[in-house]
Amino acid sequence: MYSQLYEVWKQELGDPELVKLPPDFYAGIIECVKKLKEESRMLDKRTVKANILSKETKNMKRMVQELVWARYRKIVNKAAKGEEVPSEALTAEEKQIYGKISPMAETVANFASEILHGHEPRTTYGPSHRRITTRLLKDVPAIVGADMKTYGPFKTEDIASLPVENARILIKQNMAEKVEIN
Repeated sequence: MYSQLYEVWKQELGDPELVKLPPDFYAGIIECVKKLKEESRMLDKRTVKANILSKETKNMKRMVQELVWARYRKIVNKAAKGEEVPSEALTAEEKQIYGKISPMAETVANFASEILHGHEPRTTYGPSHRRITTRLLKDVPAIVGADMKTYGPFKTEDIASLPVENARILIKQNMAEKVEIN
């Protein structure tokens, strides 16, 4: 697991996009840490093996910290720009985090918008799971909505009611258009 972590860490720090992780990546790290702790407890601290194991554990902890924070920054930056984070690049744990970050980014955007329109900004915003009815202009694979529900896949000319955050992204990418309902 150490060599796999090293490769992923190296890739993640060198790539501006999220690196696709195996679904059980973090579970594997947890198991590895448990084994290292157990093995370390059983060794005489003065041996060479204990010294190597201690350094390996420190390196592993540092790489995990840097990896998690690098991925977090990439996810937050995409959310702040209103860009969709590809769900296939996220682990199950990260999808839950993203589900909380995306509405927060919308809240900050709404706050700034109200100020720029000369309105007194509200100080509380609830998570917005309003929907927009859209007409798809292109085929779109299944997506995970801001409400953590799966939508799609969609074919060209399909009509879909999507969470505002997702609809805006598709509209911005010219993959959908808003449908006005009278």
